[in-house]
Amino acid sequence: MTPTLTPPPETVAPPAADERCDRCNAAGKLRITLAGGSELVFCGHHANKYAEDLVKITVRYATDPEFTWRGADLMAN
Repeated sequence: MTPTLTPPPETVAPPAADERCDRCNAAGKLRITLAGGSELVFCGHHANKYAEDLVKITVRYATDPEFTWRGADLMAN
């Protein structure tokens, strides 16, 4: 049997300081990656408001270091 190497999972960078929410144009706090590879950025308000819906479509996510996303707990379950 020949061993194969599996590449490490891709990582998602948190939103940059100048990135804005795709919903309201506030400062981005959460970046999610969808199954097709597209990315969306949300402010803290919208990230937490839509957390239950976002976890259903999120493959990977990254948050601003100072932001706690309510969906992180939902993703873990």
